[in-house]
Amino acid sequence: MAAPKKGRSASAQSKPGRSLALILIAIAALTGGMFASGHTTPRLGIDLAGGTSITLRAVAEPGQESAINKTNMDTAVDIMERRVNGLGVSEAEVQTQGDRNIIVNIPKGTNSKEARDQVGTTAKLYFRPVIATEVAGAAATPTPSPSASSSPSGTSGDEATDKSTPSGTPSASSTTQGRAVTDALKADSTPSPSATPTGDGAGSKLEAQYAALDCTKKSARAKAGDGVKPTDYTVACGQNSSGQWQKYILGPAEVDGTDVDKAQAVLNTQTGAGWTVTMDFTNGGSKKFAAITGKLAKNQSPQNQFAIVLDGEVVSDPFVSQALTGGNAEISGNFNQESAQALANMLSYGALPLTFQEDSVTTVTAALGGEQLHAGLIAGAIGLGLVVIYLLIYYRGLSVIALLSLLVSAALTYTLMALLGPAIGFALNLPAVCGAIVAIGITADSFIVYFERVRDEIREGRSLRPAVERAWPRARRTILVSDFVSFLAAAVLFIVTVGKVQGFAFTLGLTTLLDVVVVFLFTKPLLTILARTKFFGNGHPWSGLDPKRLGAKPPLRRTRRPASPAAGPVDPKEA
Repeated sequence: MAAPKKGRSASAQSKPGRSLALILIAIAALTGGMFASGHTTPRLGIDLAGGTSITLRAVAEPGQESAINKTNMDTAVDIMERRVNGLGVSEAEVQTQGDRNIIVNIPKGTNSKEARDQVGTTAKLYFRPVIATEVAGAAATPTPSPSASSSPSGTSGDEATDKSTPSGTPSASSTTQGRAVTDALKADSTPSPSATPTGDGAGSKLEAQYAALDCTKKSARAKAGDGVKPTDYTVACGQNSSGQWQKYILGPAEVDGTDVDKAQAVLNTQTGAGWTVTMDFTNGGSKKFAAITGKLAKNQSPQNQFAIVLDGEVVSDPFVSQALTGGNAEISGNFNQESAQALANMLSYGALPLTFQEDSVTTVTAALGGEQLHAGLIAGAIGLGLVVIYLLIYYRGLSVIALLSLLVSAALTYTLMALLGPAIGFALNLPAVCGAIVAIGITADSFIVYFERVRDEIREGRSLRPAVERAWPRARRTILVSDFVSFLAAAVLFIVTVGKVQGFAFTLGLTTLLDVVVVFLFTKPLLTILARTKFFGNGHPWSGLDPKRLGAKPPLRRTRRPASPAAGPVDPKEA
């Protein structure tokens, strides 16, 4: 009889320590990453930590259904994050779910009504002329020297030019944002160094607000320009390319977001300007933009700049050196692809034919969230306890392998959940806890399938070591099919559902994948090693693999078949 061939499977079976070392190294690496990142506990969802959850549904204007796309939804998420952060909220999360829903989760301690008002309204985008600007803590610069000067940020400024012609030579001034933009605003009066709002005491009041404004404080930035109309002078804050906060006095808005027809990031290879942002205006917007840029171009820095203001915050402040009359503009400067795309998205949002309807609002107190978490943990502990009792009674010594495998699975699940919080915004909510509890049964089921296959081989009369190896291929096939069905169900549930149910689906899918990893890299190698010990190998009564207790058949013995006679008796034949 030919000897069995030794292949890759035989080599893997002879070195189970490698698999055990691999998974233990993975656990150590994940644990180290968890402590290094400072996120040692999973991020809790609103229903457990307490807070407000708002579900918004995008609604397109008639004939503009194509406006609901990934780019526009991501832009809306960025703007809503700005608004929520403006409330002074920490650890708030805004994310898309599905193709037309946005979920806003705001932790406890936030005014839920104010938050709903902030995220539910349409973004306000305006182009305002710059009257004065300075870095927070520096002196105001309303009238800089006519000679070459640098901006408060100390970086070269961005310039707005006609898109149809190459960018002209940038003026010597620079902007607080360090980016160039194309068209300026203000159609009524040309801003001048002495430009101030009209009305008794209005100018002094604005100057007092400007002097007192500290843009390094989030609360001050949120209140700057609060309640100001587009036709009013105002103060505002913005962050320059160096990361410094800068404050502004801005004139009345002459162009708003709805005057922008389209904006996009473009890599300009013809003039060597690199990444730029191009804007196309509507017919009405073209006239407004041409008028204001013509006036701004006559002024010196910073009053030849216009600020692009989104929800009261300056996102860019380019300068202009000539009137832009072509109905389009190009903003050039120190852009990379990411920053150019971000600005283009913000400019586009003011003209998006999108509104958002509030589908649901859920408010959970911290006390109720704590009670739900406590109840979920108790349910998980009861489920785990029942599984442990069953394993101890029925599998005896084998239950040690099952319990160690459950601990490894729990360690992997916990560290991954803690790391996925800051990585992808995963939050452990109550349905996710339910998914983790269900996963205990799924994981234990995989162990049971393998153990029963091994026992079947022992009942056939084989010793433990060959039984472990012969049982594995059949058990492996069953485990993979079972886990594939569970993962498929979790994936479908995650795709077709919206809201907290996705937490259940995500956790179920994650733990199902980890079940495969644990069974292949820990349970099977560990059983292979323990099969070589005397306690398990000899079938100790408390090992769970006692041949007598399992009703094993006598050992299989190979015997030679009796040789057939060379020639049997010959029947006599009649003559």
